[in-house]
Amino acid sequence: MNVESKYIWESLPLLLQGMEMTLLISLSGLFGGFIIGLLAGTCRALGGRLSKTISLIFVELIRGTPIMVQVMFIYFALPMALPARIDPITAAIATIVINSGAYIAEITRGAILSINKGFKEASMAMGLSQRGTLWYVIMPLALRRMIPALGNQWIISIKDTSLFIVIGVAELTRQGQEIIAGNFRALEVWTAVALMYLMVTLCLSLLLKQLEKRIHIL
Repeated sequence: MNVESKYIWESLPLLLQGMEMTLLISLSGLFGGFIIGLLAGTCRALGGRLSKTISLIFVELIRGTPIMVQVMFIYFALPMALPARIDPITAAIATIVINSGAYIAEITRGAILSINKGFKEASMAMGLSQRGTLWYVIMPLALRRMIPALGNQWIISIKDTSLFIVIGVAELTRQGQEIIAGNFRALEVWTAVALMYLMVTLCLSLLLKQLEKRIHIL
C-alpha cells in the first residue's frame, strides 16, 4: 500500500482540533492533580497519623488500579450512584486529576523528605514557626526539585488521554479513528497521529531539560 501524503494534509485540521482537546484535558487535569497531590504528599510526609492514613489509602487505591478502570467508574458507574450525568470531557479531566494527583503526591512526599534537615533547624532557630518553615523554606525548595518529575507526569497524562476514546472524547486518537472511518487510510492517519504525539512530547522533554539547566536545585 502506497503512502499518500495528501491524506495526511487533509486530516490535519481535525487532528489539530484533537490535539487541542488532548492538551486541554491534560493541562486541566494536571492542574487539579497538582493541588490534590501537593496536599496529599505533604500529609504523607509531615501529617499526623489520620492524615497520613487517608493520603496513603488514596495513593495506593489510585496507583493500584488502571486508569481505564478509573475513567469507566467515573463515567459509567458514578452517575448511577449520584444520580447525575457526567459528560465525557468532565469525566476525562476528573480522571486525570485523581490519577496524576496520586503520582504527584508521591513526588511531593519524596521532594519534602529529601530536603536537608539543616534547613528546618536553621529556620526554627531564626524564630519561624513549623508552618512558616514549611511554606517559606521547605516547600520552595521541594517545588524546585519536583519540576522534572512534574514535567514527566504531564507527558504521561498527554499519552493517557488516548484512552478516553472509550467514552467518546474528541481527543487526538478519537479524531484519527473518525477520519479513518471516512477515508479508510489507516496508514497515513495513524502515522500523522503518532508523529503529533511524538512532536509534543519531544518538545516538552527539551523544555524540561532547558528548565533543569536554568534552575539550580539545592
